[in-house]
Amino acid sequence: MSTDIVDTASGRVRGSRNAAGAIAFHGIPYAASPVGQLRYAAPQRHPGWTEIRDARRPGPAAPQWPSRLEAVMGTRLPDWDEDGCLTLNIWSPRGAADNPRPVLLWLHGGGFTSGSGGWDWYDGAWLAALGDIVVVTANYRLGPLGFLQLPEIGSDNLGLRDQARALHWLATNIAAFGGDPELITVGGQSAGAFSALALALDPDTGPLVRRVIGQSGPWALPSPTPDQAARTAVAYLDVLGIAADADPAARLRELPVTRLLAANARLAAHTARPGAIAPALYPVLGGAGHLESWQDALPRGALANKDVLLGTTDNELSAFYAFNPMVQTATRVEAIRILDALTGGDGRNVYARHKSAHPGAGPVAVLTAAATDLFSADSIAHMAKTLTAQGNSPYVYRFARTPSPDPYGLGATHCAELPFLFGTFDAYPSAPMLGTVTPGDRELAETFATAVAAFVTTGSPNVAGLPTWQPHGVDPWIRRFGVGDSH
Repeated sequence: MSTDIVDTASGRVRGSRNAAGAIAFHGIPYAASPVGQLRYAAPQRHPGWTEIRDARRPGPAAPQWPSRLEAVMGTRLPDWDEDGCLTLNIWSPRGAADNPRPVLLWLHGGGFTSGSGGWDWYDGAWLAALGDIVVVTANYRLGPLGFLQLPEIGSDNLGLRDQARALHWLATNIAAFGGDPELITVGGQSAGAFSALALALDPDTGPLVRRVIGQSGPWALPSPTPDQAARTAVAYLDVLGIAADADPAARLRELPVTRLLAANARLAAHTARPGAIAPALYPVLGGAGHLESWQDALPRGALANKDVLLGTTDNELSAFYAFNPMVQTATRVEAIRILDALTGGDGRNVYARHKSAHPGAGPVAVLTAAATDLFSADSIAHMAKTLTAQGNSPYVYRFARTPSPDPYGLGATHCAELPFLFGTFDAYPSAPMLGTVTPGDRELAETFATAVAAFVTTGSPNVAGLPTWQPHGVDPWIRRFGVGDSH
């Protein structure tokens, strides 16, 4: 790759060089547009193009409603379009053509209902240059277009199938961009972390994956069974006014996208429960790309030959709870009731344990701390223990940097580490989760991103000049970022 024009199996694309000498390629289709008869169908091969395709601008996001975390991350203008949404973005560092570099396919979060790999939040130019790796982000179908489970019409975990299609495209084409197809790490945050692990575990895509990065994954969220998903699908069709004996495929493919999104929002409002954060529609256990839960897959050694890095933030659930009136006014009894629903009846014990750890905290703070551990941290500990017992060497972190000012008491909340991974501080001009960016924050970003890139390259986040980061081990070792160099 000596120029900004690259040949792919679909056709040639033209990228653009940045100040660091890296080349960025935006909006490259990895599958045909999911429109017409391809709405609610598995991703299909793109027909390709004959002229040089302009890949200097991101493609549209997948159709979506605004994120429920806009109050934390900042607002975004709608930029979605069903036509042309299945694209990916590639950043290749200087010299990759002569020395193929490890690849990070990073999947965005958003509760399987929002987000885009093309947003400036996840611009990979800085990370690619800093870490000397090829960075890739991808879009996938979301909400009712990606996770309405109607396998009888071909709608079966379509968002996960999109991700699998993107990974296969990379395995075929990434060498042309200076990437090593034998050194692909799949990573992501929140829903993207769930997705990355699913790709690593699935028999179809697992052999393509060398390493896995899971940031703030909703590991404790129970995936719906096929029966549960079928009932949810019936409820969704009912909201749309589609009769049970109608041809759902024809009706779903003719309705405006906005009708489909609005119906999902109504379904989510109807099924919402205090303290719960699960979306109305998300990957179905036993469906395509998610044949087995991690709780079953890991003990049998499904990740035995893969390097693993897992992490969470100190205050994950504050992003969801800080602006929730029902949570913010919760008494001790109500907090225990919410925890009962989250734990299947163990709310009193969970509350007592976290109250003991935070003796001066009120019910809302105790609930938030408990839910944070339930959401991700407890599962990460279980994962790391299982992998360690199998002889693996997983690495675990906690991101602890808090914003200043912090008027909503967010702490190190869900998504807080994202600008530090990508160095995209300027993309969050009004984000309460970030606050004022200091020179120390920029140093933290360089430390955090350098460690992650080192893991992508070697399977270890250790690199000269940074504090030693031990594997999790039998005596649990967790690297903390944002509170000095501690563990």
